[in-house]
Parts: sequence; C-alpha cells; structure tokens
Amino acid sequence: MFKKFINYCKESYDELVHKTTWPSRSELTNSAVVVLSASLLIALVVFVMDFVFQNVMEFIYPN
Repeated sequence: MFKKFINYCKESYDELVHKTTWPSRSELTNSAVVVLSASLLIALVVFVMDFVFQNVMEFIYPN
C-alpha cells in the first residue's frame, strides 16, 4: 500500500513537471484582466437592477 502511494506521488510529479503546459505571464495577465472586467460589468448590472427594483418598489409602496 505504501508503495502504491509512492508510485502515485512520482507519477503526479512527472505529469506536473513534464506533461503539463503552464500559461505564460502575459497569458495570465490577459486572463486576469478579462475576469476583472467581467466581474465589474456583472457587478454594475446587478447594481443597476437593484436600483431600478428599489425605485419601482418605492413607487408602488410609498412610505
């Protein structure tokens, strides 16, 4: 059982070092910018929807 675990660790290391392709720094930067932009856009859309919904509710149910 211990031998299986050692073999698994060796194969995992070999795959990570020799078979995996890692993105370059520029690819990571581009991906981060895309994720940040999409997150900000979605946050803005949710904010606008919340603002509109709040005003509609205040119009329907005045204090």
